[in-house]
Amino acid sequence: MRLPRLTGGMSDPTARSTLEAKTRYDPAEVEPRIAQVWLDSGLFHPEPAGSPQESYSIAIPPPNVTGSLHMGHAFQDSIMDTLIRYHRMLGRRTKWILGTDHAGIATQAQVERMLAEEGTSRQELGREEFEQRVWQWREQYGGQIVNQLKRLGASCDYDDERFTLDPPYVEAVLRVFVALYEKGYIYRDRYMVNWDPGSRSAISDLEVEDREVTDILYYIDYPLASGSGAITVATVRPETMLADTAIAVHPEDERYRRLVGEIAILPLVGRRLKIIADAYVKRDFGTGALKITPGHDPNDFEIGRRHGLKQISVIGEDGRITDAAPERFVGLTAAEAQEAVVAELREQGLVARTEPYPHTVPYSHRSGERIEPLISLQWFMRMDELARPAIEAVRRGRVRFHPERWARVYVDWMENIQPWVISRQLWWGHRIPVWYRGEQIYVATSPPEGEGWERDPDVLDTWFSSALWPFATLGWPQDTRELRSFYPTDVLVTARDIIFLWVARMVMMGLEFTDQVPFADVHIHAVIQAPDGRRMSKSLGTGIDPLDLIEGGPRPPVFEAGGEFPAYGADALRWGLLAMASSQDVKFAEDKISQGLQLTNKLWNASRLILLGVEPDAGADVNPRTVEDRWILSRLERARTEIDGRIERYDFSHAALGLYDFVYGELCDWYLELVKPRLRAGEAELQATLLHVLTQTLAIAHPMIPFVTEEIYRYLPGAEGLLAAGLPEAPAAQVDEMAEASVGRVIEAIQALRGWRDFAGVRAAATVPARLAAEGYEETGEHLARLARVAFTSDGAEPVATVPVPGGAVEILPSDDVDLEGAERRLAARRAKLEAEIERVEGKLGNQGFVAKAPPEVVAAERAKLERLRAELEAL
Repeated sequence: MRLPRLTGGMSDPTARSTLEAKTRYDPAEVEPRIAQVWLDSGLFHPEPAGSPQESYSIAIPPPNVTGSLHMGHAFQDSIMDTLIRYHRMLGRRTKWILGTDHAGIATQAQVERMLAEEGTSRQELGREEFEQRVWQWREQYGGQIVNQLKRLGASCDYDDERFTLDPPYVEAVLRVFVALYEKGYIYRDRYMVNWDPGSRSAISDLEVEDREVTDILYYIDYPLASGSGAITVATVRPETMLADTAIAVHPEDERYRRLVGEIAILPLVGRRLKIIADAYVKRDFGTGALKITPGHDPNDFEIGRRHGLKQISVIGEDGRITDAAPERFVGLTAAEAQEAVVAELREQGLVARTEPYPHTVPYSHRSGERIEPLISLQWFMRMDELARPAIEAVRRGRVRFHPERWARVYVDWMENIQPWVISRQLWWGHRIPVWYRGEQIYVATSPPEGEGWERDPDVLDTWFSSALWPFATLGWPQDTRELRSFYPTDVLVTARDIIFLWVARMVMMGLEFTDQVPFADVHIHAVIQAPDGRRMSKSLGTGIDPLDLIEGGPRPPVFEAGGEFPAYGADALRWGLLAMASSQDVKFAEDKISQGLQLTNKLWNASRLILLGVEPDAGADVNPRTVEDRWILSRLERARTEIDGRIERYDFSHAALGLYDFVYGELCDWYLELVKPRLRAGEAELQATLLHVLTQTLAIAHPMIPFVTEEIYRYLPGAEGLLAAGLPEAPAAQVDEMAEASVGRVIEAIQALRGWRDFAGVRAAATVPARLAAEGYEETGEHLARLARVAFTSDGAEPVATVPVPGGAVEILPSDDVDLEGAERRLAARRAKLEAEIERVEGKLGNQGFVAKAPPEVVAAERAKLERLRAELEAL
């Protein structure tokens, strides 16, 4: 692949003048331009060749085609792009598989809302025309999130974008359905399902979320047929009593033992209900007598199967009362029916009492509506056989979770896995490949021959097709070059909320159809919450649009300061999110994004200083002749090793903070300050060292902050191609512990002297006479004098102050710039404050009640604080 040159580097006279003019780094100008260069280069589209061992690949969790970039996307995409760029720079053939999901329920709902605004509906259009409208909508809006990924700097393979309803992908999905049907894993049955009235479809257990609500618990008298009284039941859903087919009590409940086998009369309906005994009944709930409604409660459904009870459904798929109920209730919504039923019961004196009842209620994660348990004819998938090898894959380490604790969560769920309802009552999606003619059923990837066949109207759960994502995107079931080169993928980066919905199912499908795990590692990242700890949500006013942080935009209401975000740029956002990437959920911190901007600006300014200070033909042979040169090469090697290791261990927070510490602290604040006189003097050996250090720093930083590093790289003398493509491997520098000790010593001494100057009120520009009474500064004494603004002399005058430094002390000699009386006053005030604080902490730690009752970490913190205070007082 031939990569473009951005410029001729600093050997090009125009490049130098351009860099001189760019006194400020402007991400708004740089980032779109660099992004286009990357896209034009073809760098992100690797040619398939060789084996997966020579490649590195990640399959992006496919965003919904309906979606736009939110903070969760930006967070995990920053992590994935760091991994992709890091391995690309190591020379691996790197592919970030890109695509979008058809998102059946979400997309259909979006288009149906649009049709409603037009005054029509999908029913009026018919299935074929409705599907055409969805495709049109997808063409118009489906590319939004992909363009936003480009703005973030995500180095996906945009030339090979996939969609879960592309014809080859559809072929893969149908092949899988037919194969699993032929093995007996997929079957059709009437069973209790979670019915979502909002989407008018069955959904799986994993798409249900429990919410805490407080309902009214009604105690209702059911008259006994014998005329000897009544049995009272408690329910929060009196409308479902219209479908009751029995009353159950616990077999060991002495209160009701005599009633087992008797008949009760269902109020309002008159149906005869047998009183049965079943161990499921909880004796401490309500009255201990349970109305059994097999058609509208999953537990009652199982009780009904055990006792052979009739299944009656009085609530339909539209959420309204069906004609299985008395005529006066037919057509009412469930809520309206509850009011009507309770009113009639009260009128007949059958409501014994009521009370508030807090409990958890299932709601659809998709539509937000309360789930209606219904018996429905659906397609199911038995999971036991698929789960067993997927469990073993994790236990044997073929799939590794990071952090490891999620492996236990995965295995626990898989060991108790239930059948999966895979059919959805939608029009948008993978239509189930089953045809019916009378009693005949035909299952195949293509329609049967002959007349009279009718295809099943349902589509497959979106997660069914998503489970094939890592291999279907690479051309499976065909034996493609892409599949041979990039499958299995290396790592999956995702959130914990879809371990069951997606991760587990991909492992099962990968093993079943490719005989390989789909990825070796699963990195479960934390969730970034709103600044106040709530979940991020536009409707709650807590959602943050990543593009508003990149390009500047309004702060959401959750930010009390209000106003607008500065245009931080993509690099700052990426670095800030990586710095927040903890193993625990974390509150969004704008100051981390601001810190990312500081880093990019600092790196830009340091690079300008170096590049404008070196000759265009500066040599490349690094020959460190001074202790500070040996020190920076040693620290560079340690930083590279540490940061690379953190990335490989998925510890992105420490990788980001380690980069910041090296660039901001060691490179800029110390090394460049130490060598400025040599840089001004044009020393050739220094120039070679500076260019080497800058080049390698750009390479280390590039995976996390790619735009600014690519922009700086174009100005390097002799720079070839793109930094994103990687650099020739540089020989590893030797860690020089003697140089590190020597420079570390002078840094500590400079900091001590600067601290003393601030405390003593010495003017910033003043140079103070002093005597060096310390060892170990033979190579660094000049740096100490210059950066601490002291003039060392052998004058025998009596010192006015002594500043402890490593290896001894610096004795401050008399000078008009030292206000001894003012310094003594400040010292005395500080001593008094320290003594008072020490006395307070000693008193607290001497209180046995505090030590015994306070949390251990609080006591430990107080003891550490006391040590710090005593050390400072001793130093004063």
